[in-house]
Amino acid sequence: AVAVCGFMGSEETDCGQGTGIDDGTPSTVASPFHLAQNHPNPFNPSTLIEFSIPVAGPVQLKVFDVRGRLVRNLVNRTYDAGTWSVSWDGRDDGGRSVASGTYLYELRADGERKVRKMGLLK
Repeated sequence: AVAVCGFMGSEETDCGQGTGIDDGTPSTVASPFHLAQNHPNPFNPSTLIEFSIPVAGPVQLKVFDVRGRLVRNLVNRTYDAGTWSVSWDGRDDGGRSVASGTYLYELRADGERKVRKMGLLK
């Protein structure tokens, strides 16, 4: 579950610090493999990425720039089956703010892979 403190347009907005760490609680169980579009998109200063996995196992969620260079490892651990939410604060693995632009985020779990685009506006 994600703590929600407000709305952006018609969507609830997470007002956390955007650490790239989830709260450890799945919102549903036995969901299909799915990577949702981040929201808000474009974002500033943070965005929420939701994903679902059908079986428990190792999960990787990474952010890349458009040239394919790794920007941030958001997730690299085992999750139970279900739907999960992770926030990204627009910082790289070194804690530095990244530039405005288009970024790709990639989910790998259970032998599957999905990629989506997101935009950061400053």
